[in-house]
Amino acid sequence: MNKTFLLIATLTLISPFSKAQDTKQWTLQDCINYAMEHNIQLQQNRIAEKQSEVSLKQSKAALFPSLTFNMSQSVNYRPLQDTPSNLVTNGMATSSSRKATANGSYGLNGTWTVWNGGANTNNIKVQEVANKISTLNTLQIEQNIQEQIAQLYVQILYSQEAEKVNQAMLSSAETQFHRGEEMLSVGQISKADLAQLHSQLSSCKYNLIQTQTQTAQFKLQLKNVLELNYQQSFDIVSTTPSDEKALELIPTREEVINQAFATRPEIRSSELNVEAAELDLAVAKSGYWPTISINAGVGDSHNNASQYEWGEQMKQNLNASIGISLSVPILDNRRNKTAVEKAKLAKTNKQLDLLDQRNTLTSTIEEYWLNAYTSQQKFVAAKSKAESMEASYTLLDEQFKHGLKNIVELLTGRDNLISAQQERLQSKYMAILNLKLLQFYQGQPIEL
Repeated sequence: MNKTFLLIATLTLISPFSKAQDTKQWTLQDCINYAMEHNIQLQQNRIAEKQSEVSLKQSKAALFPSLTFNMSQSVNYRPLQDTPSNLVTNGMATSSSRKATANGSYGLNGTWTVWNGGANTNNIKVQEVANKISTLNTLQIEQNIQEQIAQLYVQILYSQEAEKVNQAMLSSAETQFHRGEEMLSVGQISKADLAQLHSQLSSCKYNLIQTQTQTAQFKLQLKNVLELNYQQSFDIVSTTPSDEKALELIPTREEVINQAFATRPEIRSSELNVEAAELDLAVAKSGYWPTISINAGVGDSHNNASQYEWGEQMKQNLNASIGISLSVPILDNRRNKTAVEKAKLAKTNKQLDLLDQRNTLTSTIEEYWLNAYTSQQKFVAAKSKAESMEASYTLLDEQFKHGLKNIVELLTGRDNLISAQQERLQSKYMAILNLKLLQFYQGQPIEL
């Protein structure tokens, strides 16, 4: 009784405040659209996509020559020098008796890797695959969020409809209790019978508050998924899906699995990881090939100890060079072989990841399919049972009012009706949810 009193008091205090709020009514599509735009994890993944695009530009730039400019200025001081010193700058000899001399040098150098076993081109391909994987990872997060939102949304709809059922049972229990008071006053029932009716009334109040609390908890979970501020009010559009939605045709398991393998981002991402591992292996093997590079440069310098003016020195010291270098790996302390072996193992690991993803996806779809099938069968039976129990309870209630049925028979009929209604609601919404998820795994949007 203490629990019941506390819950009733809490609901009494909260309800007026809740009704006073100007709450937006969210549809399922509203929830999905908002999450797709504001979810923090999604925004971070979209940033990762852009980072991957920048990395691709860098990989492509490796095909072109690099160019650097160098400049140095220095001062030399020889405080104990007695005789002139001979300085050589860019092949020009200079004799100077100065204790302090200043010089400068300038260089423009370029390097171009002409061939490195195809490592550069394969690195570009690896980064292109990485870009695709990054996009698919974002899509996978989007689909996971949509699936989570749909599950919570359907749970809320189920709880709200259960509230209506419990509210109807509460109204019926109140009517029966007042009728019992009248019957007690004329001696038709005992005080013990009236106490049972009062207990039924308290139980109905408790069940209603418990269902309302459950609804509030599901709404809070959905609000957290949407990452709404705690100050923002939240409620969903109270729609009641038709029974026909729970009895829609279930696609075959093979059909859903085949379409999921072809469209789900986690499968495509795993396939691309295998492709990237093959390219990484090609990059590792390129270490066995020679590297050919072309180097070119232009330099100049000057020194204030020279007998020539700065301009003349810059003219005389101007020089240019060009060369080609060939690097052939012979013994590299097993670095290349180790890299190749690790790349092969990484490829095998990615292939196992792909197999695991397929098995996980298959298991998930089979579970949804089985839940959809069994829920449909239960719903058909539970719907008929609930209708029968409702008719029976209506008759019992009428007979009780006329003193033809006792309290035990009435309460037993009530319990049977509640159980049948709960079974009907649960099987209905389980069937709808799993049907929609199967369609979602086929590539269709989630719609109620």
